[in-house]
Amino acid sequence: MCDQGVPASIVLTCTDLIRTRPGRPATTPEEPLSRLTVIKAVLGPILRLMFRPQVEGAKNIPGTGPVILAGNHLTFIDSMIMPICCGRPVFYIGKDEYVTGKGLKGKLMAWFFTGCGMIPVDRDGGRGGVAALMTGRRVLDEGHAFAIYPEGTRSPDGRLYRGRTGIARLTLMTGAPVVPFAMIGTDKLQPGGAGLPRPGKVTVRFGEPMEFSRYEGMDRDRYVLRAVTDSVMAEVMRLSGQEYVDMYATKAKAA
Repeated sequence: MCDQGVPASIVLTCTDLIRTRPGRPATTPEEPLSRLTVIKAVLGPILRLMFRPQVEGAKNIPGTGPVILAGNHLTFIDSMIMPICCGRPVFYIGKDEYVTGKGLKGKLMAWFFTGCGMIPVDRDGGRGGVAALMTGRRVLDEGHAFAIYPEGTRSPDGRLYRGRTGIARLTLMTGAPVVPFAMIGTDKLQPGGAGLPRPGKVTVRFGEPMEFSRYEGMDRDRYVLRAVTDSVMAEVMRLSGQEYVDMYATKAKAA
């Protein structure tokens, strides 16, 4: 994706950011946003009919300019429902495996997920965290909205877990404000994140923008990074009403 070793196959709107895997045709800058618009127009009404999202605080999302949307992660459909509740395109990180399938099915999945705003990154490798961070930075530098789940993975039990400091690095490096959000009820419609979700009603709640300009230039201070991250997670907890666990979700899953 970039000259610092971030994986390829990113879909953005600037030619400098468009890279493809070896042997794949180049993607034009206009294609991703046009696909996103089409898919959102087609899929949006279906998702709204299935999940009847009640949206609160959408006005808190800036209409233009870079913004980080940071929230809880309960199940797979979070990444499909939250973007349709925003008035602007939203990009987010997704597993590389979603776009590496073979045959017609693999190509359709890649077209769909990238068209929904997903940027595929290999997060399992040793550079996965760096790749995700640099991808987010590139998205924000281009003036887009970037969604991130600070917990780093889906909650194993519906509680809110400790946030990773990548969210703090992003806001301090780019100056982009953070709009916290909460997904409420999605885990009841798709327990465990597997299988087809059942219809029902969910709530998507956006908080007021948070800015951390007072910490400008301190993106390498681990105490500052933790303080910023905890501030964001405290607001997500307030919005979601979840019980907070001061432990990484990955550690809880491994226990």
